[in-house]
Amino acid sequence: MIAISRLDPARDLEAVLEIEAASFTNPTTRDMLVWEIEHSDVSRIWVARSPEEPVVAVCSCWLVFDELHVHTVAVRPPWRRQGVARALMVAVFRDAVGEGATRATLEVRRSNEPARRLYEALGFELRGVRPAYYTRPVEDALILWRDDLKEI
Repeated sequence: MIAISRLDPARDLEAVLEIEAASFTNPTTRDMLVWEIEHSDVSRIWVARSPEEPVVAVCSCWLVFDELHVHTVAVRPPWRRQGVARALMVAVFRDAVGEGATRATLEVRRSNEPARRLYEALGFELRGVRPAYYTRPVEDALILWRDDLKEI
């Protein structure tokens, strides 16, 4: 059973950094994450928990007026392709709608087929491209939007 809640920095910080390091070529650093937690009034970070492991996934976002900007969605490798990311994102959307969000946006690597399939299944549509946005390796970012978050 997966439980989803907001990040508890004292309890979850190390696990989130581990998941980031296992998931991204340019992971969020401790300093970046701590700054987000301590200084940003738009930042929202959610985690998925299981009885077996304290944190199995993380989603960090910014809520700016009525838009949810999803920055990262990452799942521990053993937990991937088990519906954790989808459950996490649905919970994030519902929480964001409760705070006034009406639409969401994110970027995804062009080559990240599993993530693209998930986002498309969640109603995101391609709206643009950021050429050479990612590094290690250099790759385009696809800009996806989902209008009407209330429909989730």
